[in-house]
Amino acid sequence: MEELRRSMHVRVRFDGRAPRLWHARLVERLARMPGLRVDVDVRPGGEPWPANADLLFRLESLLNRLPGSKVSAPLPAGALAALPRAGDDIPDLVLDICGDVPPAAGGRVWRLSFDGRPGEVGLLAGLLAGDVPVAVLTEGGAVVASGRPGSEVPGCLPIAFEDILMRTATLIVAALSTPGARPAGPVGRAGAPGPHLTMPRLAVLTGRMLVRAIVTRLYRLCFRTPHWRIGWRRLDGPGLIDLRALPPVQWHRLADDGRRFYADPFPIVHRGETWLFVEDFVHAVGKGVVSALRFGPDGPVGRPEPVLEEPHHLSYPFLFEREGAVWMIPESGGAGTIDLYRARNFPGGWEKVTTLVSGIVASDATLVEEGGRWWMFVTVRDGPPAAPLGSGSYSDALHLWSAPDFRGPWTPHPRNPVLIDIASARPAGAIVRRGGALIRPVQDCTRGYGHGLALARIDRLDEEDYAQTVETVFMPGPAWPGTRLHTLNSAGGLEFIDGSARARRLG
Repeated sequence: MEELRRSMHVRVRFDGRAPRLWHARLVERLARMPGLRVDVDVRPGGEPWPANADLLFRLESLLNRLPGSKVSAPLPAGALAALPRAGDDIPDLVLDICGDVPPAAGGRVWRLSFDGRPGEVGLLAGLLAGDVPVAVLTEGGAVVASGRPGSEVPGCLPIAFEDILMRTATLIVAALSTPGARPAGPVGRAGAPGPHLTMPRLAVLTGRMLVRAIVTRLYRLCFRTPHWRIGWRRLDGPGLIDLRALPPVQWHRLADDGRRFYADPFPIVHRGETWLFVEDFVHAVGKGVVSALRFGPDGPVGRPEPVLEEPHHLSYPFLFEREGAVWMIPESGGAGTIDLYRARNFPGGWEKVTTLVSGIVASDATLVEEGGRWWMFVTVRDGPPAAPLGSGSYSDALHLWSAPDFRGPWTPHPRNPVLIDIASARPAGAIVRRGGALIRPVQDCTRGYGHGLALARIDRLDEEDYAQTVETVFMPGPAWPGTRLHTLNSAGGLEFIDGSARARRLG
């Protein structure tokens, strides 16, 4: 691969029966890579796209009132005509998206599959089976790269389909951009059953979609959604990271008025007092600010009061103390930046010190100092903050930066994204050390944003590679009622989590 990358001819093999937006986006991204010459082979071929699949997409788009009802719709005939066409020459590499390219004499073939089935048909089969399919690139049976792309709304077939394909383009670009790169991720399962969309099955699926759409609308009429709630408890013994289970205790809940929710709890001990910083989201405004409150011997004192507000949404107030000051990196993906703040008059008086990284849509920046350097963990979405639905997930692509000082300069990891996995990429709290190992709380979003919480042991963290192993997964249950579990942090003898709650619109 090292020799090929100096001047490489890549041919992308698409099924011309159903050109899609992600085909054009993939070719555009490849064409911008230095040293690559890209053309496309667009002919009907590969496993046939199931009859009625596009009708199913259109029906669900209408039921869910998606913008223009066009998510995942095929492009018009000739939409890919402007892309450079394949000639009679043999390319250095063929990216086989539809699964019908034979081994090429003098060339190489990378095949895309989802759970062992080729291309988009394999992805559709997995989604219809209720799975989160694993995307795998193989060459001659050997895995080149793999990942588990996902979506914030996995239950909506059109959006999930498009989100996963857009992130699959990221996987392909990552595998080509760095010689020898193997973006970490699960390798996948055996082939999934075929997506047989006969008219009776189409009717059944449509009926389910209709029921789900009606239930969702009724729920939103009765309840504010999403609505998060923070739970806290005193640590009289080991915490969740040591227990590796939700303890059978009653969590105290941080009260809210139902018109706002509190999420992303980050505690800190400052001058002998424990303070909790949270995302404070007012439903009527639709924007979060950072608020704080003090904890006394009997629990919270008063209610959270705003300490930092910007024109854009703020959440996930990651806190740390250095050089006699308290610093914060709140999530500010809506502004396309990762910003560092310092408290001049704790718990308030926050002023922006610098922008650490700009030009990205980043979620939940989390810092740790290791090996003489600072490391920043963050998930990144491709495209601008206002990109439409079906533009890729916010939670499945982990990027790293490193710096000699927490103020920078920050250098992106050469293998970014170092991990593509909807089950373990997105940060969920501060990284802690246990028995010489770094443990990273992560979100498991396989069944939706913030559905579960997991603990990942960092196996390798350096300027050449990154690896982690998920050791424990927490799911909401009797010990924490609700349908989601989202963040884990502790300080001052207190432990905090957050998860879903119900807030009635009336009453």
